[in-house]
Amino acid sequence: MGSRAPATDADVTLALPTACLVRHGETAWSLSGRHTGRTDIPLTEDGERSARQLGDRLQRRRFVSVLSSPLQRARRTAELAGFGAQLETDPDLMEWDYGTYEGRRTSEIRAEQPGWKLFVDGCPGGETLDAIGVRADRVIATIRARSGDTLLFAHRDILRVLSARWLGMSPREGRGFYFDPASVSLLGYDHDLDEPIIRLLNEQG
Repeated sequence: MGSRAPATDADVTLALPTACLVRHGETAWSLSGRHTGRTDIPLTEDGERSARQLGDRLQRRRFVSVLSSPLQRARRTAELAGFGAQLETDPDLMEWDYGTYEGRRTSEIRAEQPGWKLFVDGCPGGETLDAIGVRADRVIATIRARSGDTLLFAHRDILRVLSARWLGMSPREGRGFYFDPASVSLLGYDHDLDEPIIRLLNEQG
């Protein structure tokens, strides 16, 4: 037999652990643009269909752990994708508590508060951005303490903050990322564990 070719940078990179982020499938409120924090609403029929389709994409990979927000739209997405038996719930993956802005559209809020921006102005009576950053840091610590790839099912804005914190950026910089319903993203590393990167962002279908 011939000698094996030396490992390349690509081989080393692929061997490093990754965190696969999945935003839950569509709900009636995500469809209408209403801020959905702690309101525990179900998936729509289209949301359930897209969750099943996620399974076709995700089952090709092996995950050492699967974490989900305890809210049903995230848990149901995980179950329909085929990961119910492996699922652990983590309250740190819950969505932003939007306080008095829960269930409201950005256009409605801006009619009362012109120029309002979620990641700048926050939500009266809700969770602070720093508090969400602390939650995201705990999730990242959990991921990095486990060997192998981790799969997470969660929500748009907590995933935005988590992605920013993965890169060592402030929670506010999460405003530069976006996650559509039933999208898949991948956090990982470049050459070693000191070089966190985003390998894939907001892939759909």
